[in-house]
Amino acid sequence: MSTNTENQSGSMDGLKWGLVVILLAASVVGNYYYSKEVSVLFRVIGVVIAVGLAFGVAMLTTKGKAAWTFAKEARTEVRKVVWPTRQEAMQTTLMVIAVSAVVALVLWGLDGLLVRAVSFITGVSI
Repeated sequence: MSTNTENQSGSMDGLKWGLVVILLAASVVGNYYYSKEVSVLFRVIGVVIAVGLAFGVAMLTTKGKAAWTFAKEARTEVRKVVWPTRQEAMQTTLMVIAVSAVVALVLWGLDGLLVRAVSFITGVSI
């Protein structure tokens, strides 16, 4: 019985996604078509309404509901994060810069040694 319900929902989802595409395309085409005749304010209002309707229709689909649930769960997880203080962020940043500088100096020195070794072996001076 649930398979039949899922199939009906799936077939309707295709129509809903088609309506979403039509609404978005209509907002783009309408904005372009009325670019000379209608003020920017009214065109922006029209586009916002069309995109809002498309978003609303998309939220009625199975994937839209899943995306909305995912977004709510992600927001909940972000609230659980313990963010570093300004001092911790500055200390970590300075540590990264210091380590990057040391690694850069080591690589620069290693490069110089390898260039001298290769020029010694090949007899080509730089």
